[in-house]
Amino acid sequence: MPKTFLLLGAINTFLCIALGAFGAHGLKSLLTDDMLTIFHTGLQYHLYHSFGLLIIGVLLLHYARSRLIELSGWLMLLGIILFSLNLYLFSLTEIRAFGIITPFGGFSFIVSWAVLAIALWKDSPSAG
Repeated sequence: MPKTFLLLGAINTFLCIALGAFGAHGLKSLLTDDMLTIFHTGLQYHLYHSFGLLIIGVLLLHYARSRLIELSGWLMLLGIILFSLNLYLFSLTEIRAFGIITPFGGFSFIVSWAVLAIALWKDSPSAG
């Protein structure tokens, strides 16, 4: 499972860099300032949680049997999809339905960090 989260973290970090370049060079003239700000908010949280996925992968190398750490990683990925992806789609289309889903992604981010804290408090590193 560590490899899965390390790979997800690396892919998502790559996507953040690519989307950041796209936003800076391709979208600046196409979006209103408000929509560009929304796009950048999605990008910012996407990057934070891409690093979070990398951290989860590293932690799982030391806490190999921690289901809570794994759950935290899956919740971060869900947050990226429900929060960042929806902000990207909303900023590009201005379809309000995307904005309505976004708070569920934010909640997923919050819960992911709480679950991670509980896991680190409760679980012990694997022997070896």
